[in-house]
Amino acid sequence: MNRREAIKLGAASVVAAAAATSMTGCNNAEAKPAGGACATKKVGGKVLGKHQIVVIGGGFGGLTVASNLKKKDSNFDVLVIEKNDTFMSCPVSNTYLGKLEGMNIGKFIFDYNQPVEKYGYGMLKAEVLDIDREAKEIHTSHGIVQYEILVLSPGIAYDYEGQFPTWSKEKIAHVSRVAPGALIPGSEHVALERNLKNMEDGNVIITVPSGKFRCPPAPFERACMIAAYMKKEDIAGKVIILNPSNAIAKGAAFKEAWSELYGDMIEHIDFATITDVDSKTKTVSYTQKVSTGKKDPDTGDFIMTPVEKTQKYEVLNLIPNNKANPVVTMADLEVTSDSFHKVLMNGCSFQTKTDKDVYAVGDVVGHAIPPSGQTANWAGIQCANEIAHRLHGKPYSLPVEKTPVAAGNVCYSMVGDQPEEGIMVTHDFSWTGAVIKGAGHVPKAPDGKFRSKATAKALHDWYRGIMGDLFS
Repeated sequence: MNRREAIKLGAASVVAAAAATSMTGCNNAEAKPAGGACATKKVGGKVLGKHQIVVIGGGFGGLTVASNLKKKDSNFDVLVIEKNDTFMSCPVSNTYLGKLEGMNIGKFIFDYNQPVEKYGYGMLKAEVLDIDREAKEIHTSHGIVQYEILVLSPGIAYDYEGQFPTWSKEKIAHVSRVAPGALIPGSEHVALERNLKNMEDGNVIITVPSGKFRCPPAPFERACMIAAYMKKEDIAGKVIILNPSNAIAKGAAFKEAWSELYGDMIEHIDFATITDVDSKTKTVSYTQKVSTGKKDPDTGDFIMTPVEKTQKYEVLNLIPNNKANPVVTMADLEVTSDSFHKVLMNGCSFQTKTDKDVYAVGDVVGHAIPPSGQTANWAGIQCANEIAHRLHGKPYSLPVEKTPVAAGNVCYSMVGDQPEEGIMVTHDFSWTGAVIKGAGHVPKAPDGKFRSKATAKALHDWYRGIMGDLFS
């Protein structure tokens, strides 16, 4: 037995356990539709209790709101409702797929008991089944929770049904297992890692979602980390990115890394929309828009025509289109008209436009700020300040004299290994208009390149810092 075969056997047992947990994610008796939430159904009339502030979602945004409310006033009655037993970080998790030194799965999983003990907020492990804003009730798999103020930080869901309307529920469930998106915490990352460890020579395909999605640089960073892993393991093949547009977050920086670190090993295909997957033959079908060479007489742009193509793979990382977690639909809030359905906000506030007693942070927030772990943390702090002032009977608004906030968001991406090198983007936040906005900038290192060892070190420092704030 060689080393790779031994690794395969070990990974298989870990993933089997994770997959079993994944398939029993609903706590109620009804089945969970593939890629969606548990079937909406109000449970019986058992009231578990009433709380001053209830936060739905124990991710970066939700935990930040809860801890900062308790920091502001230890007497605040705060409850977090979270369906998972443990916290798993998606930020920085691509380094786990790349098998960078010391980056094992344990670096990304945290125990909720620590912050509960440290900050003193409550936590209910339950699935949210429905929200009755008129009665101020949250119907969960364990009973009814009443609230005075509700904060939504539920994250995202995958929109397989909207993206692949001809696929059956069985096919969606199958593809989500064998080609996991790994953009939602849980067993997906473990399953994708297993697929990489099990692969022989061949190509890895990564698909980029259409529209708004969680962490826009993630697919492109993942391409770097998987390419780094393949180089270390002497796996012959390419990492192929199918992008439905030609937009690349941190585009110049990633292209520099792809070219200089990986040569032709990473191939980015513009205007390529995935249409089907045949997992038996390991083939992806996609439509690519290519130029006809002729220009539109009115616009001067080249006329594009769709061409049907196929591509073989050894590992497929199909990242589906994203949408707001179904909790947003349950709350019946006004949302954006796009397919993601972000929550419309009450001006430059984290209070929703629909209901003064409902707030939102994280992926679902309707402000024009980038979705990231750091942004969710920043927004969580502002939201907690806003609620604390309200409960103390004091007016509150974001101070105009302090806008813009320099580097309100800093998003790091690891692009190289041996040595580790990273790139970054910063966003300055401002709120002089109807919504909070973010203006991005991708800085270069002193040597004129986008990537540097110093940025890779900053990535690790940032991660240790934010995890320490949330959990230690």
